[in-house]
Formats: sequence, structure tokens, C-alpha cells
Amino acid sequence: MSGDRLHELAEARSLALHQAVAERLREEPELLSTARERVASWRRSGAVAPVYADAWAELLAGDLDSLLAVLADPAERARALRQVTPFAGAIDPRRRWRIWREARLAFEGR
Repeated sequence: MSGDRLHELAEARSLALHQAVAERLREEPELLSTARERVASWRRSGAVAPVYADAWAELLAGDLDSLLAVLADPAERARALRQVTPFAGAIDPRRRWRIWREARLAFEGR
């Protein structure tokens, strides 16, 4: 698979994972506190570029529906934000691997 195709696959997997995160957040909105803590840590330490940390802080301070829309949005801004996600670990490893496998099969089938 070429580099461009690998990048497209990575984006498809990221979108699928974040759609799963959105589903989980609908059921367990208390997960937002972990994401908020992670973003606050990024901002204190400078571990993540301020443009991303600030964007996530704003999203996490807003209403849940707006956040869920961004998590499932295929547009460029949302793709960029998903590359620096505060939701790492929100999906258990078995489910994550299943999502990755399903995303790859869907990607190869198009």
C-alpha cells in the first residue's frame, strides 16, 4: 500500500475510533472530565501545540452535541484535531483492534 493510501487508512481508522468515542460519551458523559484533565495538562506542560490544546479546551467546555459532531466530522479541521486527541484510552484495546480491522476491510473494499 502506498504512503498516501496508508495515510487515508489511518484517517479512516481515526474517524471510526472517534465515532466510537462519541457513542461512549453519549452513554458516559463523565468521560469528559478525563479529557478535560488531559487537555489542561497539555496546556500546562506545552506538550501539545497550543492551537490544538486550545481548540480541544474550547470544545470540551462547550455543549456535548457540538463535541460529538466534531468527533464524527470528516472535514479537515476535525481530522487535524483527531490527530491530537484527548480521548486516548477511551476505547478498550479489544474494541479498538476490532474497529481498526473493520475500518481496514471497509477501506480496502471501496
